[in-house]
This record gives sequence, C-alpha cells and structure tokens, in this order.
Amino acid sequence: LAEAAEKKDVETIYCSSTEAEATKLFSNTFLAMRVAFFNELDSYCESHKLDTNNVIKGVCLDPRIGNFYNNPSFGYGGYCLPKDTKQLLSNYGDIPNDLIKAIVDSNHTRKQFVVDTILKQKPSIVGVYRLTMKHESDNFRNSAILDVISMLQEKNAHIVVYEPLLADHVLPDIEKENDLTAFKKRSDLIITNRFDEHLNDVEEKVYSRDIFRRD
Repeated sequence: LAEAAEKKDVETIYCSSTEAEATKLFSNTFLAMRVAFFNELDSYCESHKLDTNNVIKGVCLDPRIGNFYNNPSFGYGGYCLPKDTKQLLSNYGDIPNDLIKAIVDSNHTRKQFVVDTILKQKPSIVGVYRLTMKHESDNFRNSAILDVISMLQEKNAHIVVYEPLLADHVLPDIEKENDLTAFKKRSDLIITNRFDEHLNDVEEKVYSRDIFRRD
C-alpha cells in the first residue's frame, strides 16, 4: 500500500495485517460486484432486446459511475475474484449480510443465463474459442468459460474446444480441435468470452457478450 501511495501520490495507510487482508478482500469483492452488475444489466438488455451498448454508455455518463470496468462477460473469473469473494463471504460467518452473498450468487446466475441462451439456439456442436479470460493472456485458470463448458456438458452438449495453449492431458474429457479452419467449419455455434479478429469471417455464428471488444 505504501509503495502504491508513493507512486500515485495518494494517502499512505498504515494498518495491521488483518486490516490489510480485509482491504484486499473488500477491494476485489467490489470489483466483482461491478462485473456482476454490468453482467446482470446485459442479461436484462438481452432478454428485453435492448442495445446493451447504449444502456451501459448511458449509465456510465454519470461521473460517479464512470466509463470503465464495464464490459460484459460470461462471468468474473481468474485467480483472485472468485476466491476472494467466497473467502470474504465465509469470513462474515454469522454477521448479517445480503450484498456479499448476492455477488457470489450472481456470478453463477450469469453463467447459467449464458448456458440457457446457448442451448436455446440448439446447436449440434458448440465450439469454444479460447479458454483465456482476457485478450493476449496465456492463463485460463478459473476462467468463467470453464464453468460454462461444465454446465453445457451436464446438458449433454457436444463441445469442441480450440485453445492452442491447452496441453493434451488437460481437460481430457473435452474434444479439442487444433486447426482453426476446421474448428470454424465444424462448429454450429462458436462461443467466446472475448471476441477475436480471427473470428471475423464467422461472426454470424459467434456468441459473445464482449460488447466493447476490450477487457
């Protein structure tokens, strides 16, 4: 915290290790809440056939909200947000809370909404393009799309994954297609957490909630 303060010219805070841990958990939970909020906004807009782009831009004109960290996704993921939100909820114990639990629950609800939307299109083969959470990332640990895949598998969906960084022994029960051209041709519907220019030629069969095409 002191180093961050020195670089950004903000107030230096001296606190106990327990307070520092609480700060980290609450900070990441707030970020998760922001992700969950815009994801639920997107679910509402998609269900009511509204333009999510317009609604988010309108909401974010309010300077108290700001035009940042507002791009919808399949859910928050990665190493920190899922772990820290659940840890904070656990730490509450018997302390009354509604919001913290709702943030954790909202992430599952979003993934279920995504899965239901995919299944409504009745694709014979669901192609999953990349497992990473962000553009130009090589890390897909705890990526939200992994939960989407698992939930689709529970519904007996036929899934094919294109992920150049995926070792053969990882996710052994999922079919892989390493040839991008073949992957595009085989997939009736392609889902991706973040849109990529390599999908431009098949955009009509891509399902992604990457409204602003940025992380």
